[in-house]
Amino acid sequence: MGFIVAAGRQQPGFPFAGAFPINRPGAADASAVAATGCTSRMAKTVYVLNGPSLNLLGTREPQIYGRATLADVEKLCRTTAKGLGLTVEFRQSNHEGEIVDWIQEARAKQAAGLLINPAGYTNTSIAILDALLTLAVPIVEVHISNIHAREPFREHSYVSKAARAVICGFGINGYALAMTGIAAMIDAKD
Repeated sequence: MGFIVAAGRQQPGFPFAGAFPINRPGAADASAVAATGCTSRMAKTVYVLNGPSLNLLGTREPQIYGRATLADVEKLCRTTAKGLGLTVEFRQSNHEGEIVDWIQEARAKQAAGLLINPAGYTNTSIAILDALLTLAVPIVEVHISNIHAREPFREHSYVSKAARAVICGFGINGYALAMTGIAAMIDAKD
């Protein structure tokens, strides 16, 4: 089992807990909080933003993206976050401006972190990059496929310039890895 040390505590489950989704059973309940002293992440919100065509997961190019749906991704994010004492604001849009608005909303509402799969905006959107650069919280970029093993134009990411970490190629399980990483970053910051 892997561990991350954050603020003097070992964080079980990162990068792998043996099976997905990564959960720390009982981490959100009062007895676990009392035992570990881990109250810093309670009721903190992580925005999970998904870009264009991710609403078609499960049916669009399943040989690349798999058969899991966006609803499966949302369930995985919520389950993982709950086990880490976090809440999730989960959204998807095919419109660049709406994603920029949500990033600004995350800033205004003082989100604890932001996980983003920019999809087709990865290598085109300076507007999303500029919005992300206004955040002072951990940002993790996620891609379902390994973008570096695909067409050359997919290898460049504007979003990576604002992200603290990038996860790609783990399928939808990359979201669970990203959520766990964000939780560790939040703990390290607190």
